[in-house]
Amino acid sequence: MLEISSQERKVKCVVWDLDHTLWQGVLLEDKSVKLHEDIKEILEELDNRGILQSIASKNEHHLAIEKLKEFGIEKYFIYPQINWNSKGSSIKKIAKSINIGLDTLAFIDDQPFEREEVSFSVPEIMCIDANDLSGLLSLPEMNPNFITEDSKMRRKMYLSDIERNKEEESYEGTTEEFLKTLNMVLTISPVSDGDLQRAEELTVRTHQLNATGYTYSYEELDNFSKSDRHKLLIADLNDKYGPYGKIGVVLIECDKNVWTIKLLLMSCRVMSRGIGTIMLNYVIHLAKNANVRLRAEFVPTTKNRMMYMTYRFSGFEEIEENENLVLFENDLMNLQPLPNYIKLNSFLLI
Repeated sequence: MLEISSQERKVKCVVWDLDHTLWQGVLLEDKSVKLHEDIKEILEELDNRGILQSIASKNEHHLAIEKLKEFGIEKYFIYPQINWNSKGSSIKKIAKSINIGLDTLAFIDDQPFEREEVSFSVPEIMCIDANDLSGLLSLPEMNPNFITEDSKMRRKMYLSDIERNKEEESYEGTTEEFLKTLNMVLTISPVSDGDLQRAEELTVRTHQLNATGYTYSYEELDNFSKSDRHKLLIADLNDKYGPYGKIGVVLIECDKNVWTIKLLLMSCRVMSRGIGTIMLNYVIHLAKNANVRLRAEFVPTTKNRMMYMTYRFSGFEEIEENENLVLFENDLMNLQPLPNYIKLNSFLLI
């Protein structure tokens, strides 16, 4: 079990400048700008690796979008910020829209002034000189440990999120009524060999909604999945817009009389869907049927306060605090029904 260090961070989103970076020349001065060599291949490979991409450019929005469409690359960029605002503010807006940490973004620009402004405004970000693009794909920050099916679909899943968000913003009923229109189906199952890479990817990528802040290696997860003393579960979510992919992991250490949740995490993309509470209630049912006590470990970080609230909302009470580790216990007396806006498929009896 390893804590993520700054040296191990992986970039989740690359933010591109346009003029003299993505293409040669200045669009407002020359409508015949040309893409830099190998740009299409770089965009495609980053996309294949599951690294999202966006734009922070001082430009005329309409002209730039039309040029991106002309080059056939507009599809790669989500939440593009093409305006006359500072690039630091544009990058913050991109991170907020995607709901990822600023320290998981990289910014590429040809101008030292722009990179310095971004570094000052967003010190957590990784800034890259556009003149160094030839080595971009070999940077360790741009190379995930595994490329999973969820990785390859990440951009498309975020595009589906944008459609969901648009519908939610225009919906006039309550949040629960809106969620009911999505026809969500949550599947919880034991991790199989085919899930191990995605399970490791989730532990590496998930910080906000990770109850311990730790990451487990592929080998450790493989051992847990085959251990009689552990239950390693993975959650998959779908709705009418398509798949969210595999979005949650639970690791339970099962002793004779006490089960302990060692890991609970989920993708930030499902934060507003109540998935954490549903997964916890599923585990509560499992523990009650097994006639064991249920505990959970929580390690507070600067980002995972939401997970503390998820445990408390699900009826867990603090019973011990040792240095930086909080131990919760649930009395299994307050079993909450499944929300009526979601269907649960499970492969373990509850």
